[in-house]
Amino acid sequence: MIRNFCPDDLPQLMQIWLNGNLQAHSFIPAEYWTGHFNLVKELLPKAELLVYENEETHAVEGFLGLTGEEIAGLFVAESARSKGVGAQLLAQARVRRASLTLHVYQANTRALHFYFKQGFQIETETVDEDTGEQEFIMFWKSKPVLSDFPK
Repeated sequence: MIRNFCPDDLPQLMQIWLNGNLQAHSFIPAEYWTGHFNLVKELLPKAELLVYENEETHAVEGFLGLTGEEIAGLFVAESARSKGVGAQLLAQARVRRASLTLHVYQANTRALHFYFKQGFQIETETVDEDTGEQEFIMFWKSKPVLSDFPK
């Protein structure tokens, strides 16, 4: 089930964030992620957060953060990966936004494959100033429906 963030979620979200970054970004020193932990913990609740909660166990298994039309992060607990959690979170973000952008490291091939499968396209290539890593800025835009056209 996807729901909005509540403050009690923060410890679980931060653990998912840290583990996800350490696992997906082994090309970046772990100290980078652990060094940013407290800053992210402070900033995370300021984003619009969609939380995936397992209906049976009530455990938080993933989340997606939105700031405007940008996906600030999409993280899924390791035990819930490849089970549709990320796709469901992204689908809910698409309900809330007509277009979305995101940054993804080029070396994070699993995430790139996921975003391509979800209909995202590369807009530009850049370098993350904090890490020096090559990244793509990707975008998705909803397809117009008949009611969007002038009569």
